[in-house]
Amino acid sequence: MIEEFRRHRRPVSGNDLAQALGISIRTLYRDIDSLRALGAGIEGEAGVGYVMRPGFLLPPVMFTTEEVDALVLGSHWVADKADKPLAEAARKAMAKLTAVMPVELVDRVEARYSVIGKSEEWAPETIDIAVVREAIQQERKLLLQYRDGKGKSSERVIWPFFLIYFSGGRIISAWCELRDGIRHFRTDRIDALSKLPTRYPRRRHELIKLWREAEVCENAQK
Repeated sequence: MIEEFRRHRRPVSGNDLAQALGISIRTLYRDIDSLRALGAGIEGEAGVGYVMRPGFLLPPVMFTTEEVDALVLGSHWVADKADKPLAEAARKAMAKLTAVMPVELVDRVEARYSVIGKSEEWAPETIDIAVVREAIQQERKLLLQYRDGKGKSSERVIWPFFLIYFSGGRIISAWCELRDGIRHFRTDRIDALSKLPTRYPRRRHELIKLWREAEVCENAQK
């Protein structure tokens, strides 16, 4: 919101701000009140428009050294192991955090006391993982061309509910219409993938509950 204010030298309406930020007008008013409480010189009111006086900076974000180490390790893991869009998002998020950290904590980030080691890599993926994440968020079915461990190919329609990240690769947890049950699909064995317009008939939280119940039963049998 601060960046959006800085783009406008003259008052801008609340509706225009909310639209630019992708939030509701009620959320906008709440956020403006929060920024004012932090000392931002935001002038104006609903129906008139708003403008922010220059000179306001957010206070530095405070973390303990252990929290910084955890953030650095997590962001480096995602940047190293995740797909390209998520990896780039991790790098940008860390850059935004360091921009508002005190100098001594920025020094600790740059020191990199923890690093990500190499792990056994699976075969390269040929699919767009972003499509999988979208399907999970939108509760949409996916159509796969999938190879099992023996190399046998089959067409599957699945209802994805989790994308599980391992050091060496990724797995999609989903309800498989062909097998009529929950199955796990290695992303490096998917030759083709497309998102279908059809929502899956059960809600995602129901599938997660089924998966957890199956995990409990499996562990009890061991």
